[in-house]
Amino acid sequence: MTQAHHNDDVPQPSADDLESLAELVDQATSEVQKLDDDSRTLALNLKRAVEAFHKAGLTRIVRRLKDDPRGKELLFELADDPLVYALFVMHGIIRADTATRVTQVLETVRPYLHSHGGDVELVEVRGDTVYVRLHGACNGCSQSAVTLREGVEEAILGQITEIKQVEVLPNEPSPALITPDAIGVSSGSDWVKGPSLDATPPGTLLRFDTDVASVLIVNFDNRLSAFRNTCIHKGLPLDSGLFDVDAGILTCPWHGFCYDAHTGECITAPEAQLESFPLRVEDGQIWVRPTKQQS
Repeated sequence: MTQAHHNDDVPQPSADDLESLAELVDQATSEVQKLDDDSRTLALNLKRAVEAFHKAGLTRIVRRLKDDPRGKELLFELADDPLVYALFVMHGIIRADTATRVTQVLETVRPYLHSHGGDVELVEVRGDTVYVRLHGACNGCSQSAVTLREGVEEAILGQITEIKQVEVLPNEPSPALITPDAIGVSSGSDWVKGPSLDATPPGTLLRFDTDVASVLIVNFDNRLSAFRNTCIHKGLPLDSGLFDVDAGILTCPWHGFCYDAHTGECITAPEAQLESFPLRVEDGQIWVRPTKQQS
């Protein structure tokens, strides 16, 4: 007979240790996946029931706070806390931006793509169109490749209502760099001249402002990326943040939100991501195509 394991004596992280608390959730989820089918179904049903109960209670609290001027102020103060912010996003109380939700959808189909030797990369979201690149078995003309591409498109269009089309871009040597021709635009007014390539050596975190957006250029390990220079938490600038070039982590100087310096994925709140801009290099000159921030 299998002996039950009890974790009563295992030290629990403090309520302020967000990373350790998240690790406990991940560990518990991993253990559930190892159960037999019936036990796993019961455990996941319990998880969904608890989450629904918590969401209902949190939603009622948020609505009550928003009805009172002082409560609304307290609510904004609470959202400054990374743990509270992550909790609100997880339960859909704070709505993630479109790019973040597209990323979440792609994560749900990625295991299937991997099982067939393929992968998908989100390049950008522009208006009602998602631009992606497909790799491996997804990138080809075979019937299986077409099926994988259609699966990606159906997943995005089926779950993100404001997205009307998915465009597949051709693969290029560096995933961070795309050409204007690849997305059907000319090198005209949409593209803005940025710093020179010499001014952005590896380890560089460089800001430059345009008429439509403040842009942050990041060179991590000779891979260039361009992001909107605003933290997803409170919209404050990131250019004076800490750039750990060894770990590839960019930390917001205001409230400590951390990001993957190459992809822009938020490590503090994994449901969120920095808004990226198309970037290209011509004759040693960086060009970026920023867009106005959606209201």
